[in-house]
Amino acid sequence: MHAMQYEFTLPADYDMEVVRSRVARVGHVLDDWDGLGIKTYVMRERGVNGSPVNQYGPFYLWNTMEGMNRFLWGGAFQGPVDDFGRPTIRQWTGLAFEEGTAAASVPAYAVRQRQPVPEGVELAPFMAEAVAETGRLAAADGAVLAAAAVDTRAWEVVHFSLWEHDGPKADGDLFEVLHLSAPGRDRLPRGRQW
Repeated sequence: MHAMQYEFTLPADYDMEVVRSRVARVGHVLDDWDGLGIKTYVMRERGVNGSPVNQYGPFYLWNTMEGMNRFLWGGAFQGPVDDFGRPTIRQWTGLAFEEGTAAASVPAYAVRQRQPVPEGVELAPFMAEAVAETGRLAAADGAVLAAAAVDTRAWEVVHFSLWEHDGPKADGDLFEVLHLSAPGRDRLPRGRQW
């Protein structure tokens, strides 16, 4: 599993209905994308649910590098680049994935928490704790799914979870889910990724 996210931070007075309309128009394009586990079309709106910014930030869990590369270099990614500019793309190696207690529900919210891996920490227990946190998130009421991944360049762990309700039991940045493409969700490896 490979995680990926890019964000477009938009002006404070940006009409976020433009983002909602765009996702309604093109969100289905990846509903059957080979190699994609899930793509969550997420946004947060300044002043709503504590967000300090207007931001569109799709989050992906890939089953294959080929699927991700075909998305990035095969033309599909050019659409958001043309609409919003070329973003920095964060990528993380998968640590864990779990289906949640509300796995059959349509997610309404997503939570992303980025956590630095402290200098000098013993890596194996730290990563094992990230895996355990994924399980705790998935076991919480209303959780649709939970994942953890690590960026070994920046030494950062990301926890990403989807929720059926607006009161998720997770800390981090809260996003509204506009659409979920999940053609390979059933093929995402469960549990610890090593």
